[in-house]
Amino acid sequence: MTVTHAYRPRGCFQNDAVSIIYPRSNLELNDTTQTPFQNPDAAISAYYQTRAAHHGVITSDWLAQAQAAVERPDSSSSVSDDLGSEKSFNVIDEFNGWRKQPDLAEAVAAIRALAAVIRASEATTMMELEIELKKASDTLKSWDKTSISLTAGCDLFIRYVTRTSALEYEDFNSAKSRLLERAEKFGEISCKARKIIAMLSQDFIFDGCTILVHGLSRVVLEVLKTAAQNNKLFRVLCTEGRPDGTGVLLSNELTKLDIPVKLLLDSAVAYSMDEVDMVFVGADGVVESGGIINMMGTYQIALVAHSMNKPVYVAAESYKFARLYPLDQKDMAPALRPIEFGVKIPAKVEVERSARDYTPPQYLTLLFTDLGVLSPSVVSDELIQLPL
Repeated sequence: MTVTHAYRPRGCFQNDAVSIIYPRSNLELNDTTQTPFQNPDAAISAYYQTRAAHHGVITSDWLAQAQAAVERPDSSSSVSDDLGSEKSFNVIDEFNGWRKQPDLAEAVAAIRALAAVIRASEATTMMELEIELKKASDTLKSWDKTSISLTAGCDLFIRYVTRTSALEYEDFNSAKSRLLERAEKFGEISCKARKIIAMLSQDFIFDGCTILVHGLSRVVLEVLKTAAQNNKLFRVLCTEGRPDGTGVLLSNELTKLDIPVKLLLDSAVAYSMDEVDMVFVGADGVVESGGIINMMGTYQIALVAHSMNKPVYVAAESYKFARLYPLDQKDMAPALRPIEFGVKIPAKVEVERSARDYTPPQYLTLLFTDLGVLSPSVVSDELIQLPL
């Protein structure tokens, strides 16, 4: 069920936790492509390493320069080298190849890699091909068990490309072609998700509004860029995004778009909430209850906004819809991150290093997705219909 927003709460604007660019300091990442089946740093989740690696290299200028590379034809799925000798296909290598594209989400990189599995497959029956796809999906999911969007994207892809009764009545070559066609279509839909969300959000952004954002989400950044291009007049309050400085990076990006920005301490959210017309955040995952799992601090911002009757909007692609039902903050796999306080911490002091928290649906107003504008209560219905 897709719900059309019938009202406009005071101050509606879409902002999402933006996962884009930021110069990183005090944190060096190992090359994740060196050992494809192993998390490079066991103490830090691959979920966080992936986000940090992207944040460390992506800037607006770099994105513009990389646009041609993003649209290059896929060559990483080739099963032979320049000498013509055959080499085995590795889904993790394919995934890492797509993941290097700066504006491509991790889940979409996995979807593209699974489509390449179909192209490279030497299976002779549909059963063999589906087993091969399932093994490749399991391999990708085991690469980082803490990534909600990666797991959700793989599961959704498998259901989408294999759930068609016509395959049972066709010869194998035709069935494989149909499967590949559906895989490519799914990849294209996923890549267009941000643009769709950005367009849907524009009616909720009005001249003179003030929007509070948290983190660095590519979806929210797309929303804000689209609003600026549509000559909307608004200003943005960015939390600093400790310990990663994502808010500082987002403020830099927005300044390049000539959008008025004010940078806040994370602890100043309640102090500044009376200036805010709406809150916009992204999501690492949307769970069955309609709640979201996102960057640490999202929950407390939603609590403050709810207590002051400020709408909280979430921008998230449908491939982040996960079949999870967390009951509390500890009811999900932790995604750890490095923390730097600038001073030496005694060895006996325990440091909370979780990178994300869970925000229950009662603190969210609407979810902007490529499926439409949804209320949190209809997420379960959409999860049922997604594979169809």
